[in-house]
Amino acid sequence: MPFLEFLAGSISGALGVVVGYPADTVKVRLQAQSEYKGIFHCIAKTYTHEGLHGFFKGMAFPLLSTGIINSIVFGAYSNALDYMSQSQCSHHAEAKAASAAQVFTAGCFSGLIQTFVSAPIDLVKVRLQGQTVADRYKGAIHCVAVILREDGPRGLFRGALALGMRDIPCYGLYFLPYEIMIKALTESGKEPGTFAILMAGGIAGTVTWATATPMDVVKARLQMSGAGGREYSGLLHCIRESTREEGLKVFFKGLLLNSLRAFPVNAIIFLSYESIMKVFCHPAR
Repeated sequence: MPFLEFLAGSISGALGVVVGYPADTVKVRLQAQSEYKGIFHCIAKTYTHEGLHGFFKGMAFPLLSTGIINSIVFGAYSNALDYMSQSQCSHHAEAKAASAAQVFTAGCFSGLIQTFVSAPIDLVKVRLQGQTVADRYKGAIHCVAVILREDGPRGLFRGALALGMRDIPCYGLYFLPYEIMIKALTESGKEPGTFAILMAGGIAGTVTWATATPMDVVKARLQMSGAGGREYSGLLHCIRESTREEGLKVFFKGLLLNSLRAFPVNAIIFLSYESIMKVFCHPAR
């Protein structure tokens, strides 16, 4: 049921945004700007200069758009897994019939497909989050207009290569530990319970973001390039200059925050997704 998978992914993605957005804003600022000494310094400085509003800058845009991205991720993953395992409706029936390699491949496929849609959306989100007191953009539409005026349509895909290099393997890692943990926490022949889904989703998110952080730093810096951040000519230039100026530790900026934020956000994403799919795939009689 492709439509239901896309619908469930959309709703779960929107819930994930609401839960994790303030921490995501802090993460973006830590990665893209060098003025902060750490998580608490970034939080204190943001609150002092911008108040609580500073942590929610630009949330309306990803709240509307992340649902689309998440629906693509879960829809592409479920349909790819369904194709490889030839299963119907039940997400876990598909996973049980599929090998670890097939789960990983389906996850990578979902990461590839969503990159084409998420690149411009993520760029606007990061630029809105990266603004401090002197706001350059008045909102998402104004941000898109400024990018198009200054860089043309190509400018909307700034950092897209880094985004793809982050998301394609990491979405494979996203679904693989989830399926492994679900099987480990669920009795044979039974449907996974709430605890199993929350734990598996949280662990999957933490593993994924811990792995994704180095390329996430590069992506954020490229997206902020020319918009208040240090200017880079491309991915390799960003990696080289960041290493030269701040050492290898720069690629782990936001690692702790990414990992802590990932657990509750992805626990809620998977629980809401699985709950919606269960309602439609197994309606009450």
